[in-house]
Amino acid sequence: MTDTFKLKVKPGKTYLLRLINAALNDELFFSIANHTLTVVDVDAIYVKPFETETLLITPGQTTNVILKTKPSYPNATFFMTARPYVTGQGTFDNSTVAGILEYESPPKSLHLSKMFPLFKPILPALNDTSFATNFASKLRSLASAQYPANVPQKVDKHFFFTVGLGTSPCQHNQTCQGPNGTKFAASVNNVSFTMPTTALLQAHFFGQSNGVYTPDFPSSPTIPFNYTGTPPNNTMVINGTKVVVLPFNTSVELVMQDTNILGAESHPLHLHGFNFFVVGQGFGNFDPNKDPAKFNLVDPIERNTVGVPSGGWVAIRFLADNPGVWFTHCHLEVHTSWGLKMAWIVFDGELPTQKLLPPPADLPKC
Repeated sequence: MTDTFKLKVKPGKTYLLRLINAALNDELFFSIANHTLTVVDVDAIYVKPFETETLLITPGQTTNVILKTKPSYPNATFFMTARPYVTGQGTFDNSTVAGILEYESPPKSLHLSKMFPLFKPILPALNDTSFATNFASKLRSLASAQYPANVPQKVDKHFFFTVGLGTSPCQHNQTCQGPNGTKFAASVNNVSFTMPTTALLQAHFFGQSNGVYTPDFPSSPTIPFNYTGTPPNNTMVINGTKVVVLPFNTSVELVMQDTNILGAESHPLHLHGFNFFVVGQGFGNFDPNKDPAKFNLVDPIERNTVGVPSGGWVAIRFLADNPGVWFTHCHLEVHTSWGLKMAWIVFDGELPTQKLLPPPADLPKC
């Protein structure tokens, strides 16, 4: 194990571990054998501390935990392990990766040559959605009823986005791996995002959107269906470079709904340019008449990446007070490459500090 990462610690100490999931396509469970972790921060935002033996972290998310070491030298070493949380039907690497938590030997130790037992943590099953849901429900901001979070209480614009997989025609002279010879695709509201040849921000700033993007991204699915039930017969996506345009300081509520097209799957969705508040989540189809009454508007967690539950939905709120062009996309890289992304354009405000800065004079044009 000479190449295995070792975190050396001393007994009776308290350590802050800053964890980030740098994987391309795997949400990960993480645990340290025989040790309890206290979660204190996610995505650079403090949370109400809570203890756990295992945590779940999606690609691009960060989690800070407090590790209190054992009061005396334990005469043992401990594995730190991580392995995927997987809900999709595609093939994946189910390897468990490991590092070692190693207690430094006391001075003049008599145990330098002795082999100590090596303990391994017990991680959740690869598809343990129950654990994922329970872990997410424990994440709360430091706010309280007396000092509530700065979550928008009044919503100016409501959006309902389906997120999931689909298909597109296989081009001539290509071999595609999708159903019935099609090509795998992914979409938001059945629109698979096409990357333009001109930068969106450049086109927006100079008022040259023609031929680059269109401001007609649908605020809800154009053809509603039973999102978590039997998939529709037509799984083809629409390709386009469509955006949502928001006036400055618009308060937004966005519900993201997983679909069962080509199989339900957890999707970690990331929003550029803003933090948001996770006000609700659930399984099945979102019910706009009943589910909003259950939203947490007192101490919702604030972050920039959230997992849309497999076969379920998540609701977020944010204030569009940062002018510019901002992507929302899946943090599973393969899904982003298939088109599971969209963009928001936030207009300038009235004050000088609320306006998009011009590009530097020496910035090369795309």
